Amino acid sequence: MDIKSQITIRTKKLGLLIRDARLAARRSVQECAEAIGVKKGVFNSYEAGRRAPSLPELESLVFFLDLPINHFWGREVKSDDAPPYESLDLPKLLAVRQRKIGALLRQERMNASISIRSLALETGIPSARIKAYELGERAIPLPELEVLVKTLGGRIETFFDRSGPIGLWMRGEEAVQHFLEMPVELREFVALPVNRPYIELAMKLSSMSRDKLRSVAEDLLDITF
Repeated sequence: MDIKSQITIRTKKLGLLIRDARLAARRSVQECAEAIGVKKGVFNSYEAGRRAPSLPELESLVFFLDLPINHFWGREVKSDDAPPYESLDLPKLLAVRQRKIGALLRQERMNASISIRSLALETGIPSARIKAYELGERAIPLPELEVLVKTLGGRIETFFDRSGPIGLWMRGEEAVQHFLEMPVELREFVALPVNRPYIELAMKLSSMSRDKLRSVAEDLLDITF
């Protein structure tokens, strides 16, 4: 399958996932469009699979709908729990993220020692458009970003927001998900306040070097024998 067909199929699949997420959250098209700073018609085109949102728009949407970002890389249908919504200046965050993603894309390309022209030839995305993406002048549709990153040998996860307000929220969601994936007995142990000193000790031990851990183990043996 050629790259153009991959982008078209990915765009349509993304549209289905966006619509599923919106319906599950009991939000209107207008509400979602306003939340991520686009017109209602544009959001409708996202759901219809005629065009794709950029990664910052998708991050803003998952924040608004209270979803894990990996929903858009899976097939799971979301529950219909109505999410809370904390007001943020999402359009402003989008502009900042768009510029940052452009800079990250350029860094990936430089690290791969590939010119814009070569990247354009490999992906079928015009050079002028790639240049506008890198300068943050134009939002990058997610399927195109995925193709560009894959061609450069990178991972899409490295482009996710990790430090902004939405990024911090996403990390919190990931932490909750990791906790829920633990065995029941381990979750119960972690949840008990009385066990906090053991958890803090484990955190300290995990940050030690191998030599330091070996030294601690030898000291314990000296004490117990």
